[in-house]
Amino acid sequence: MPLRHGPGYTGTMSQPPEPPADSPGGDDLPAVAPRLRDLRKRSGLTLEAAAGRVGLSPAHLSRLETGRRTPSLPMLLTLARTYATTVSDLLGEVLPEQDPIVRGGRMEPQEAGGWTYWRAGGSGHAMQALRLHVPPQSAGQAELVRVHPGEEWLYVLTGRLRLTLGGTAHLLDPGDAAHFDSLTPHRIAAASGGGVDLLFMHTLLQSGATELCLGGAAQTRRGMP
Repeated sequence: MPLRHGPGYTGTMSQPPEPPADSPGGDDLPAVAPRLRDLRKRSGLTLEAAAGRVGLSPAHLSRLETGRRTPSLPMLLTLARTYATTVSDLLGEVLPEQDPIVRGGRMEPQEAGGWTYWRAGGSGHAMQALRLHVPPQSAGQAELVRVHPGEEWLYVLTGRLRLTLGGTAHLLDPGDAAHFDSLTPHRIAAASGGGVDLLFMHTLLQSGATELCLGGAAQTRRGMP
């Protein structure tokens, strides 16, 4: 049965599993650890409260904040929503506040958890626009199931995408798009050997009880096909 939580859901997960997509700490995202800690404190959240919102254990979030683990891109998206900011802000990127144009030459690639993304929109808005490259899934790697308030839109540029919404899996080819309520449990993965390239947009909303990120192979097997 698919996992479904409505806007009034107030449950919590005890000892949530640590998402398998994160990797041991390294030098690829050197600025993100102190930014995560500063943004959490600025939001007035304890380590336990913030961890509960994103579906992590406090110990796992502590490792992210101290640089002992590197967050995957899906986890960065979830943390950005929790702290009502953007992935660019989490990474400490300095963006022109008044320029509505993002030139292709300024879209420098960033990597997180094997995913590559390019910022395709400005800061200080109610939504974030990215260009993404999702690599093929490694053997034994569990996909991250996400549930959060807001909306997501994506458009396939190259490759084939597997988008799972609730209990239904969809295969999207170049030129196909999807627009969905992100309270529906969802996950995206490459369904082609060379990965998949996307345009991706999501709203930035902050919510306490419904901001969940459900990870781990056991939960994924129970909640999704």
